[in-house]
Amino acid sequence: MPAVIETEQLTKRYGVHRGITEVDLAVAEGEVFGFLGPNGAGKTTTIRILLDLIRPTSGTARVFGIEAAANPVAIHRRIGYLPGEFTLYDRLTGSETIEFFANLRGGLDQSYTATLVERLGLDPSRRFREYSKGNKQKVGLICALQHRPELLILDEPTAGLDPLVQQTFNEILFEAKGEGRTVFLSSHIISEVERTCDRVAIIRDGRIVRLDTVEALRELAAHEVELRFATSPDPAPYAAVPGVSHLAVEGRALRMLVSGPIAPVVRLAAQGDLVDFVSREPSLEEVFLAEYGTGAAATHTTPPAPAAATPPAAS
Repeated sequence: MPAVIETEQLTKRYGVHRGITEVDLAVAEGEVFGFLGPNGAGKTTTIRILLDLIRPTSGTARVFGIEAAANPVAIHRRIGYLPGEFTLYDRLTGSETIEFFANLRGGLDQSYTATLVERLGLDPSRRFREYSKGNKQKVGLICALQHRPELLILDEPTAGLDPLVQQTFNEILFEAKGEGRTVFLSSHIISEVERTCDRVAIIRDGRIVRLDTVEALRELAAHEVELRFATSPDPAPYAAVPGVSHLAVEGRALRMLVSGPIAPVVRLAAQGDLVDFVSREPSLEEVFLAEYGTGAAATHTTPPAPAAATPPAAS
């Protein structure tokens, strides 16, 4: 599929201060792409360059094959954008604000706008200044979504939303994907990215440090594995298996962390009197924390009891 967003060696410096450095991205048509990193990592800087709100120090950014700085108006016509922080007209009501942005676009399906208002639970009769943070966020989301753009660029879209509204928002994202539209979702909330995204790029200190599918990124973190045998096991053969660490024998149970494929451990265990095999798949949060040097995989001395069991044959 063609790349909807593409950056090459994209760099932005603010004088002596770091912005982003040599960011390479390619977001395919129809995917939900997560841009994950802590506050200050460079997520918003990247988005602002894509929209030509700021210019890069070096490198290129293209959206729909158009260089961002060359024709930003052509790009803006085809996107829906929700900034991480925004201020709208305090004296307008929610419905007046939404209508104002709809009129800027022209020719919108008003029934779809009404559906979004209902699904997100917004009272459109109140003035914008009277809204809570969550309701202001709903107004921003509706303005970004109501024209069914080809590309959604959303910067921290669930900030201030309660869990039920977040679930509804996720459903709307899946519907957009089902219609072949593309979503670029910037967030520091790991569970949000894990639930909704096909691929994710992790940005740290202005640089991309990981870029892969959510499933592949989980594989980078260690699995917590527990093997139970009919008799007390010998840990020595397992210590020689690449990726195995933090071995601990507790009675007839053998616990360990396994980085990478666990198939060699399974084959070795099958040669003995294996009674049970338990493995817990790492979450994206653990991958993220491990990348920043504070993950459980980097600090365990003895693996905790795994939480999910699978038969040996299924592993």
